[in-house]
Amino acid sequence: MSELYVSPSGDDAWPGTQRQPLASLARARDLARGTGAGTVVNLLAGTHRLTETFRLTEADSGVTYRAAGEAVISGGRVITGWQERDGVWLAEVGDLDTRQLHVDGRRAERAAIDAIPGNVTRTDTGYVTDSTAPQGWENPGDVEFVLRGVYPWTEARLGVAAVEGDEHSTVITMAQPAFGWAIDLYNSVVPWAGIEFHGPGLPTRVENGVGFLTEPGTFALDRSRPGRHVLRYRPRPGEDPGRTEVVAPVLEELVNVTGARDVAFLGITFADATWMRPSRPEGFLHYHGTGYYDGGPIEKVSFGEGAWVTVPGKSLEIPANVVFEGAGDVSVEDCRFTGLGATALRFSGDSTGILVRGNVFEGVCGGGISISGSRGATVENNWIHDIGLEYSGSPGIAVSASEDATIAHNQVNDVPHCGIVAGVGKSTRVLRNLTFNTLKVLADGGGIYLSGPQGDSHDNGAVIRGNIVRDTLTPYNFALYTDYGAAWVTVEDNAVQRADNTATLQAWPPLENVVFRGNVWDADPVGWDDPPQGVTLEDNATLTDEKDFEVRTAEIAARAGLEPGYAHLLGR
Repeated sequence: MSELYVSPSGDDAWPGTQRQPLASLARARDLARGTGAGTVVNLLAGTHRLTETFRLTEADSGVTYRAAGEAVISGGRVITGWQERDGVWLAEVGDLDTRQLHVDGRRAERAAIDAIPGNVTRTDTGYVTDSTAPQGWENPGDVEFVLRGVYPWTEARLGVAAVEGDEHSTVITMAQPAFGWAIDLYNSVVPWAGIEFHGPGLPTRVENGVGFLTEPGTFALDRSRPGRHVLRYRPRPGEDPGRTEVVAPVLEELVNVTGARDVAFLGITFADATWMRPSRPEGFLHYHGTGYYDGGPIEKVSFGEGAWVTVPGKSLEIPANVVFEGAGDVSVEDCRFTGLGATALRFSGDSTGILVRGNVFEGVCGGGISISGSRGATVENNWIHDIGLEYSGSPGIAVSASEDATIAHNQVNDVPHCGIVAGVGKSTRVLRNLTFNTLKVLADGGGIYLSGPQGDSHDNGAVIRGNIVRDTLTPYNFALYTDYGAAWVTVEDNAVQRADNTATLQAWPPLENVVFRGNVWDADPVGWDDPPQGVTLEDNATLTDEKDFEVRTAEIAARAGLEPGYAHLLGR
């Protein structure tokens, strides 16, 4: 086995030994190509800052990248040259574009206000208010409106184009094409619930205005002068510009592995990446999960008498900051994903033999783990929490269009929407996971959510077994959520507490060959006494007394979540 060493204080002219380490991952990759399979690249302690995506191809197969100390792969830029003015730090940052900021390793929030001031009316091109306050926004072209709950499961982000007005009122013109798309996309009628949407409503949050910097730990990026952007930050108590490290994520992709086989990443922290699409005129027209609209056909879907909703004919997916495409026999173990601006980790493109084990995902703007089009993926003993910080539809773990995927012994908690999601697939296993405090922001989801056909018999269908699902929080939620014509699904030996609806029996299209067996919940599922033809209920128990529930489910609880060998992750 050949070994190479890389250090932030190394030199690419050196041979890559422990005493004379290389300076860059790129140089280590190039040298490893000449040494053959079995090479180990050791990342010595410190922050390894990338100025471009670290890419591996088929030629880089057989190499392990592992931390030898506290090693961080960062796509961020350290901001220096601060000036202080009226309690705010200012730095000229050239053409820097970012949506995130990390101060001594802590996330800084974008400066924001709760709503457009005054009495506001939506128009075909934006908004009109009787307040003159928006005319004082110093960088209106950088201001972004957040529209939470356009649908209960949706949160959009739309940019402002211009602000103008007189002493009586203000006209806010929104960026196009995003606003026009929003008017076309967000329409629905549900007569029996009294719900009717026609285009976007009023924003629930207004972000990134220079004048919004009133709270410590917030920032705004002023791009009103091209090539002379100014970053502003209101410090927390005790922070000093001479001692505090401020990092702005710059890269949108830290690592890209395409076509390589037998590659491993062990013990490394991946940090400081962004995703700039929502800051473009196209905005972020969120629909569901990690899907967003990028123009094209819009379909009207009817469900029930007089009820309908418009949906994208085609969606794009929030990208990932660490990407594996068409890779085989890949391991990602004992790593940490933090301070990332999109989905943290994604496998796609017929990847095979995936192992994601013992990692921590936190402080991520999008989802934690996404797997699509794979065979033989195993996701086990990971802790995913406090993700979806900007894109609230993002799930902790998602698998779709895959075969023989196993999601086991993970802990997913404090997430804005679904905990674990399984789309159309074959032989998916969701086993002995612990989810709690899911659906903290958006509604209509579940602690464990599964949709669509799952194989063609119970032999190769989906199994959801031995999971603990607690505390699905927003109204209109479902702990065990089988949806959109789910078929060939066995849901057994799970324990469910504190949900609006403990399990979904009715869905559209209807469920087929879905069995709920041996589950224990603290409330009857809606419609349990008259289940539809495609649903079978066997030996489930409803226990409303909390103590009885704990006794009955003690064995399930003892086996769910992180296994003992991974309990240390909770202290990281």
